[in-house]
Amino acid sequence: MGDTKILKPNEVVRDWVLVDAKGQRFGRILTQVATILRGKHKPSFTPNVDCGDFVVIINADKTVFSGKKLEDKLYHRHSGYFGSTKSEKLGELLEKNPVKLYKLAVRGMLPKTVLGKAMIKKLKIYAGSEHPHSAQIKEGK
Repeated sequence: MGDTKILKPNEVVRDWVLVDAKGQRFGRILTQVATILRGKHKPSFTPNVDCGDFVVIINADKTVFSGKKLEDKLYHRHSGYFGSTKSEKLGELLEKNPVKLYKLAVRGMLPKTVLGKAMIKKLKIYAGSEHPHSAQIKEGK
C-alpha cells in the first residue's frame, strides 16, 4: 500500500506563477492556468481542498486565436428579463475588456462550487506587461 498524503487547508503552500500570453494560443494558456489554479500540477493534489497557486497573466490583449473566432464567436449574457439577451463578439470583448474574457473562460474550467469561487480569486490578469505583483513572482510556465 502506498502512503497517499491528504492535504489539510492549513498545510497548503502557495507559489506565484507568471504567464506571458503574448503570441500564445488562448485556449492552451487557459487550460494550463486552470490546472495551476486547481493545484492538479502538484503531487499533493487533494480534490476537496483549494491547493492551487496564484497566477498572474500579463499581455492578455496580445494573445492569438485560430481561425475566424474573433469575428464568429459570440459571448451571451442575460439579465433574466424577457428580451434582454445581449451578445458580444470575441474580438470586441478582447479589445474592450480582455480581463473579463479571461475570467469567463477560466471560470468555466473550474469547479462550480464555493471551492471554484476561491480558486478564481487567485487569478490576476493584466492587459499590458506591467503588474504590481513583481515581489512574489518566480518566472516560469
